[in-house]
Amino acid sequence: MGHGHDHDARRVGSGGALGLALALTAGYTVVEVVAGFLTDSLALLADATHMLSDNVSIALALVAVRLARRPATPDRTYGFKRAEVLAALANGVTLVVLAIWILYAAVQRFGDPPEVLGGWMLAVGAVGIGVNVAAGAVLFRAREGSLNVEAAFRHVLADLLGSLGVVAAAVVILATGWLEADAVASILIALLVLASSWSILRDSTSILLESAPKGMDVRAVGERLAQAPGVVEVHDLHVWTITSGFPALSAHVLVGRGEDCHGRRRELEALLHDEFGIEHTTLQVDHVSDPGGLVEIGRFG
Repeated sequence: MGHGHDHDARRVGSGGALGLALALTAGYTVVEVVAGFLTDSLALLADATHMLSDNVSIALALVAVRLARRPATPDRTYGFKRAEVLAALANGVTLVVLAIWILYAAVQRFGDPPEVLGGWMLAVGAVGIGVNVAAGAVLFRAREGSLNVEAAFRHVLADLLGSLGVVAAAVVILATGWLEADAVASILIALLVLASSWSILRDSTSILLESAPKGMDVRAVGERLAQAPGVVEVHDLHVWTITSGFPALSAHVLVGRGEDCHGRRRELEALLHDEFGIEHTTLQVDHVSDPGGLVEIGRFG
């Protein structure tokens, strides 16, 4: 029960952080879209598109957090906890599509770059830096243990780098008159967006494919269980992640004929909690069938 309360508390905090970040980024998106058209800056429009993507992604993340709070049902025994992971995957895909669009538009501009109002571009980019720093600070702490909030944080981080690129391009245009700097900045923004999407796509697909939790050595877990007092063999061991920060484990454990199955199960559950941080466990504990022992004591596999 403590585990469930920890996750509920984390999601409540995450929801508040996501709501505040959404208000900040949504307000700035309107400013940047208008400024992008007025200044004819592709870098601003590219960053505005990314900001719009941020708004959608953070809104999705916020909805996912609220869905994840809904209780389990007979049809959905884990409730909607995986909604966070699905939202993160959608965000990662959105980032890739966005980056491709920016790259295409930037290449088209190299042949005939339009006049760009560098002064206004510089001012709007500077405001963008402030907004993204504020939104990033809000999400920074809330992202711990939540792939969903981590995805939103990476959106904001990529946008911060994009705003820095806009400012740099504006300075170059004002100082040298080189209009292609706008397209160059757009390409750099697109590459940053692609880089930020990779880890989110990797981690979310890993969870959906029920891979072992990141950084956990399943063989080491199995061998440690097999070394516990009274354990003869451990097999059918599975370790996966329900949602970010929520690992789960199931295994079949054989103990000696004179052992207390229920007592050994409680000991193994405590071991998994204390040494590996796994609280959601399903252990089937049975006595070994042969009095002489069919398997080597402490065997895993």
